[in-house]
Parts: sequence; C-alpha cells; structure tokens
Amino acid sequence: MKTMTVGEFKAQFSEVIAQVKAGEEIAVTFGRKKEVVGYFMPQKDQFKSKKRVLGILEGKATAAFNEDFEITEEEFLGL
Repeated sequence: MKTMTVGEFKAQFSEVIAQVKAGEEIAVTFGRKKEVVGYFMPQKDQFKSKKRVLGILEGKATAAFNEDFEITEEEFLGL
C-alpha cells in the first residue's frame, strides 16, 4: 500500500485516480506525525451490500438494524 500526504494527494489527484483504477491502494496521511486519516482504494465486490447469512438460524430468524444504528469502534472491538 502506497502512502502519501494530503498535499501530495491533492497535487497528484488525477494520477492517484489512475493508480486506484489500476488496483493500487493509497493511505493518506496528515500532520507532523503523518497519521493516516483515510484510505483510497478501488471498489471491490466485498463492499457492496450483501444479504447477511445467519448460519444455523437461516430461515428461522432474521436480523434488522435501524437506519440510525451507530456503534463506536471501542464497542465493536469490545474494549
């Protein structure tokens, strides 16, 4: 995965688009510590909505989430 600063990302945006279309994944960093603030990567089938499979409960139960459902990263990771 390639890493670039926000400034480099802005200055080379057209080239970045071409690289991403070719399959490259790019991490965008910001600040003195160059902390990653986001990732720019090609869309893959795994990111498209899929029907959730409930395993052994398939056909016996359903799962539904409200549109306003939110979970923090800590809650998700059980921290």
